[in-house]
Formats: sequence, structure tokens, C-alpha cells
Amino acid sequence: MAENAKIAIVTGAGTGVGKAITRGLLEAGYTVVMAGRRAEVLEAAEREVRAPGTSVLSVPTDVTDPASVAALFARTKENFGRLDLLVNNAGIGAPAIPLEDLSFEQWQNVVNTNLTGTFLCIQEAFRLMKDQDPRGGRIINNGSVSAYAPRPLSAPYTATKHAVLGLTKSASLDGRAYDIACGQIDIGNAATDMTARMATGVLQANGTMAPEPTIDPKHVADAVVYMAGLPLTANVQTMTVMATKMPFVGRG
Repeated sequence: MAENAKIAIVTGAGTGVGKAITRGLLEAGYTVVMAGRRAEVLEAAEREVRAPGTSVLSVPTDVTDPASVAALFARTKENFGRLDLLVNNAGIGAPAIPLEDLSFEQWQNVVNTNLTGTFLCIQEAFRLMKDQDPRGGRIINNGSVSAYAPRPLSAPYTATKHAVLGLTKSASLDGRAYDIACGQIDIGNAATDMTARMATGVLQANGTMAPEPTIDPKHVADAVVYMAGLPLTANVQTMTVMATKMPFVGRG
């Protein structure tokens, strides 16, 4: 580990946006703790993003399990002594089916991961950041443009992303006393496995199917690195990074 390197935790780090964010932080000189549910996926991602001179640690973690989350933060403190940055990236969606046909389990799985998981990680980060020396740190939550406008047939995902926005605001307010800055990045159409279907067409609000443009996840990573690099006296409360021509702004 480089002397005085800042320490970051990235959840959902094994794939997609999380892996891109991890790579971006490593390139910016951070030591990164990669957290994700599947050990084999996490280990493969670590091999992919690790480069000479970088420091990275993989910790299999289920963000819906309080004990697993506590173990992640305990491992981070044990190995590196502090935490400077938490990126709450882990998230899932439910099948695109009518709201009335969703099972309770499908609803609960999304709530547990996207909302409760984010809360549990924020809670552990507060406990660590408020007591370390120097005190404080930064938390960046992965929201979504769904935190402002839904897609059709997306009730669980949209509801949780609206809730994450409220959680971000509360953590931003409550963190002031401990020099903890909390902000949110809202992503529109980053090109990952989850958005691959957009090339052939996704359901629009008017009931039609249409292809949508995407952006390289590196642009998201670059935005996170910018947010993370600010002094704790400054904060990006919300930032939207999206494909310029996606049908989000305006009507139709």
C-alpha cells in the first residue's frame, strides 16, 4: 500500500459500474476494498483491475446481512486503519412485469439490497469515520435517474432509488457533525450487462419499444473520482451522468 493512500470501499465491485469505479479509484491512487456477493466474480474482477503499484483487497459481502456488512468494515479497519471513502454501488432490479404481478419476495429482494444494504453500509461508515483520526470521510451513493422519473414496470427499483435519494440527504445532514460528506451520483444508461438490451429496444412510457444510447462506465468512474477528490469542506450533493440522447429530459 502506498504511504498515506486514501482507503475506499466499493460495493457491487465485481461487475459493471462497480468494477469501473474500482479501476478509476485505483488509477487515482486509492487503496480499494472490493465488496460483492460472489467470491469468484469478485476475485476475477480484482485480477482484471489490479495493476503494478496498486493496492486492492476483495471481501465477499452480502449487503443485506448486517453481520456481513459489519465484517466488511471491521476487515477494512483491521487492514488499513481507517476509511476515507464509501461508494454504495450494489443494487438490483426486479423483472419488468406489471406491478400487481410482482411477488412479495421480488419486492423485498430489491428493497433489501438497494435501500437496506445502502443504509447498513452508511451506518457502519459513520461509526468508523466519526471515531478515526483525522475524523470524517466521504460517502457516495449510486442513485439512478430513476430517483427522479420511473421507467414502466419498475416499481421496486424506482421506489428504492427515490428512497436512496432521501437517505443521501439525511446522511449528508447528519454527517456534518462528524465531517462526513455524503452525495449521490445518478446514472443514466451506463453500458453494462444490465443495459445490454437497450441496443435492441426497451419499453418506453408511451408503450412503444425503442433502442436507447448508452455511455462508457468509465465516464461514471471519472465522475466518482472527481467527487471523491474534493476536500471535505466541499460536496457534490447530486450529480447526473447520462447518455446525452437518452429519453430522460423532456417528454416523449
